[in-house]
Amino acid sequence: MAPKKILLTRIFPSLAIRLLEDAGFEVTSWDKEHPMPYDQMISVAKSCDALFCTLTDKIDRNFLNACSHLDIITQFAVGYDNIDIEEATKLKIPIGYAPNAMNEATADIAFGLMIATARKMFFMNQKIKNGKWGYFDPVGHLGLELKGKTLGILGLGRIGMVMAQRCKGAYDMEIIYHNRSANPKAEKEMRAKRVDFDTLISQSDVISVHCALTPETQGMFNTSVFEKMKPTALFINTARGAIHNEEDLIDALNNGTIWGAGLDVTNPEPMKPDNPLLEMENVCVLPHIGSATITARNEMARMGATNIISFYKHGKVPYIVNPEGL
Repeated sequence: MAPKKILLTRIFPSLAIRLLEDAGFEVTSWDKEHPMPYDQMISVAKSCDALFCTLTDKIDRNFLNACSHLDIITQFAVGYDNIDIEEATKLKIPIGYAPNAMNEATADIAFGLMIATARKMFFMNQKIKNGKWGYFDPVGHLGLELKGKTLGILGLGRIGMVMAQRCKGAYDMEIIYHNRSANPKAEKEMRAKRVDFDTLISQSDVISVHCALTPETQGMFNTSVFEKMKPTALFINTARGAIHNEEDLIDALNNGTIWGAGLDVTNPEPMKPDNPLLEMENVCVLPHIGSATITARNEMARMGATNIISFYKHGKVPYIVNPEGL
């Protein structure tokens, strides 16, 4: 029997290719730095049995029906809002993903952005590059201290839990959170308190977003929400850019409605270089690098390859989004 053909849509860590080839699969891997064009992805996938993709790939209804022969699709990410899960399930295509692989890495980025925003680090570094490191100014560019402040987490799941542990341990911050369900572990270990959304945004000194992008959360942080936040509050988003309305965020920062923002995600991505957020003293922006550590990316590669290998060898997908798709 001919080996199953696996299409990798990006240059993933070599561990993924090694595991798949050692298991007897034939691997076709996109070798360009830029994402694989949509039409080309469909064309190549038609001659393959499985797809290993990532968030930049649009796996919509059109793609799925054009490639309905695929046995399995696995995602190089913990999120999967780029995939039409409902259509994939209807077509009996299981969707794999990589939960837990980036918990530590993404929490580090959220924690780092919180500190960098509180102390205006990106802006102050830019002043040096622009030759504007001048005289000592006793009242210039003052930041905020975080000790004992209240951290509000929207989505106290795996990554949010690690962020809360960082903040509790380093700054003895009070933890409040808003979830659809309670997190008994956080409540026991950190005395975290589950609150409604209005309480979260009105009482938090730092709001850190770790929820999934859904129709309910899309554009959730808008003018009306920012106006209910403390004028000294920091807004940190390492989840998805579409969860906040970027124009409203810019207005809130310009008007002093909130104090600052730290973003690893924007809308759109990539952000345009003339975006006013990049010039603000109280804003720190990163280019969606939450999972960008050697450890996290290798684990994402391992989990994706394992999903495919286990599916073909045992009929099971260890890390699956839609079990009913099997």
